[in-house]
Amino acid sequence: MDRANTDDVAGVEECSPSVALRPDFGVIAAWVKPGTRVLDLGCGDGSLMCFLRDTRDVRGYGVEIDDANVLACFNNGVNVIQSDLESGLQSFESDSFDYVVLSQTLQAVKNTERIVKEMLRVSKEGIVSFPNFGYWKNRLQVLAGHMPVSEALPYQWFDTPNIHNCTLGDFEEFCSQHGAHILERRVLNGNHQNTFLPNLLGMLAFYRFEQQK
Repeated sequence: MDRANTDDVAGVEECSPSVALRPDFGVIAAWVKPGTRVLDLGCGDGSLMCFLRDTRDVRGYGVEIDDANVLACFNNGVNVIQSDLESGLQSFESDSFDYVVLSQTLQAVKNTERIVKEMLRVSKEGIVSFPNFGYWKNRLQVLAGHMPVSEALPYQWFDTPNIHNCTLGDFEEFCSQHGAHILERRVLNGNHQNTFLPNLLGMLAFYRFEQQK
């Protein structure tokens, strides 16, 4: 595949009103500087890229493997490359982007180390979000003898795509062991930011990080 041209401009379709109401998109958008280059891994239907384009004037790409989602990206005017994240990001030169985003997909990838390493190769900063397995309601369900099912973890144990569930503490230890320096953390509980006992009371975690210097 030819190297991607990151100067391509995304389409002009507008996001649906429901997208603008997503608090997780707002957290990510607050970290992305206007007019920058963004790569969204596992972009789904392109909603996040659409939101960043409309609110932060970003340029960039989504990467997605599912046929229906790729078509939805085209319909949303989002530049998308159909590819499997597990095969790496060889299509992109080093330092091609200002940010690479992995939104609520970290827990579903097989080779976490490789993907985070590739994120830091092709961008200045990485942004990830994931459901916090240490959330107190999840802990209660485990104590009751069941795998957690919640708003952030909506699947049953037998049909879940999530293979690497982790807590805030797990991810922070992973970063320290793999050369990733955490710049910022945000934790949401529903629509509200949580700063008190975040590993216990936070439902969804967000991290912004860079290569350890």
